[in-house]
Amino acid sequence: MTSSQANQSLSPYLAIERADWAELGQSTKLPLTEIELANLKGLGDFLDLKEVTDVFLPISQLLSLYATQTQDLHHTTSQFFGERAARTPFIIGIAGSVAVGKSTAARLLKELMQRWDGTPKVELVTTDGFLYPNAELERRGIMHRKGFPESYDRKRLLQFVSDIKSGKNNTNAPVYSHLSYDIVPDEFATVTAPDVLILEGLNVLQPPSAGQELALSDFFDFTIYIDADVKAIEKWYLSRFHQLFTSAFTNPKSYFHSLTLELNEEQAIDRAQKFWREINLPNLRENIEPTRSRATLVMQKGDDHRVEKVLLRKL
Repeated sequence: MTSSQANQSLSPYLAIERADWAELGQSTKLPLTEIELANLKGLGDFLDLKEVTDVFLPISQLLSLYATQTQDLHHTTSQFFGERAARTPFIIGIAGSVAVGKSTAARLLKELMQRWDGTPKVELVTTDGFLYPNAELERRGIMHRKGFPESYDRKRLLQFVSDIKSGKNNTNAPVYSHLSYDIVPDEFATVTAPDVLILEGLNVLQPPSAGQELALSDFFDFTIYIDADVKAIEKWYLSRFHQLFTSAFTNPKSYFHSLTLELNEEQAIDRAQKFWREINLPNLRENIEPTRSRATLVMQKGDDHRVEKVLLRKL
């Protein structure tokens, strides 16, 4: 046995090349149009119908199978114990770096999954809403670490997911504005008894924090990590920042509007590189990347944002 074969046999994942993965979805008709797809794509993300057909359609079908089988197992187990089977939502966690395409993947999987039999009601929540408000981050002296695990109200997030998992009918999630770069006061998104909840965020696969017995991931039924080379992610981050600098940041209501008044485009990219080096890259290295091995499925992207390989945890 070669060293590469030995390493592969020891890996908890089955590595599936894109071409082989794509064959899994060839018998299924794509339920999305080009227009619908354009509305789902995030700024700077690449996404076309072939990417959806080759990669996301098989993933959505696999997730729906998992969700249906989990519900069946829950029902059978409840009958075994002589209990009345309560409806338990299937919860999916999606993690990965800033600018790697988490939000686009989450929105796309939501649209695909709710078109499969057995999972008609799919809700999507991002963990951005559980960041502490900027005023609280300033008070704690951690505004420069926004996006790091300690910048989230982890107890509130844990309670939210626990309530969803327990079948609570109406559960409120705080709302975050990317324009104001802050929590929207007194505004909430209500999640009402979904078949599936997708929770997307940087640190959703973190182990329990100090003093806590449970981690957020303890409530997940399936987890996805979106992976790419660090240099590629940096390129995507800088490209997205440049697009925002010439669009959303020009809005006087934008938190970053002052940058458009103080900096030219070249200086703005220099500032973005500083943000990457001092905030996003350390967070990726210290907190996000180490959770990759906890995922059920890893999507490995190439330099062009296309998924080149899927790693699926062996059963």
